[in-house]
Amino acid sequence: MDAFPAFIPLHGRKVVIIGLGEAADAKARLFDGAPCDLIRLATTGPEGERLSGAALVFIALPAGEELDIAIAAARRSGALVNVVDRPELCDFVTPAIVDRGSVVGAIGTGGAAPVLATRLRQQLESLWPPGLGDLATLLRQAQGRIRACFPDLTARRTFLRHVLDGDTARLTLGGDAVAGAQALEAALADGGVARGGDAWLLTVGDSPDDIPLGDLRRLGTADRLVIQGEINASVMAFARRDAIRQTGASDDDIASWVAAGEDVAILVVR
Repeated sequence: MDAFPAFIPLHGRKVVIIGLGEAADAKARLFDGAPCDLIRLATTGPEGERLSGAALVFIALPAGEELDIAIAAARRSGALVNVVDRPELCDFVTPAIVDRGSVVGAIGTGGAAPVLATRLRQQLESLWPPGLGDLATLLRQAQGRIRACFPDLTARRTFLRHVLDGDTARLTLGGDAVAGAQALEAALADGGVARGGDAWLLTVGDSPDDIPLGDLRRLGTADRLVIQGEINASVMAFARRDAIRQTGASDDDIASWVAAGEDVAILVVR
């Protein structure tokens, strides 16, 4: 991983775009509907007063003294700086974005292949339903009650899987957010009756290309990995980074984890 992806909250933040023309306008369009204070400047003087307190500064100016002054002023303000088409001068690069409101997908290539990032974004656009943001907003609004009902992390994950596989998600993604909210309330009122966990025996080789798609999906959703043998790093890359990993377990251990709601992947070298 050449760059660490991170999401910067925009509510109440100042974002400044310096420059005129299509490049600057394109950066401004990224923030349509965002809860930030967006400021457009044609240029900035050496003092850069209007940059004070900015979280992000985008600079779309041609090379020259004016650009150098703007970069220096932006860095003095303490903001993260993006200089259009000059990745070597950037603190961050702008990813290709899939915007579903509360759900945002970002694809980056380190500024090296923006057309590739755009192609990947288009693929995600076709896979992510428009109601995905509504579903995320619904779960965020209920987050406190869900945590109170399921203080244990494993139980909470089990409940959320139940919600995402059930009527709450189906109705909300289908465009009926009110019915989706009612389904979530019903699930909480029932005490979150949900399935237990599962255990899968996955026999893997040296390449993920040799693993059935269903097994790769199971590997990617498992809460716990029981690793038997040396598993190739290219295979392990498909596992969740926060999954618990251990090198052995008894049948009783696995049964107890499944009963507690965990999904367990037992990895065996082919």
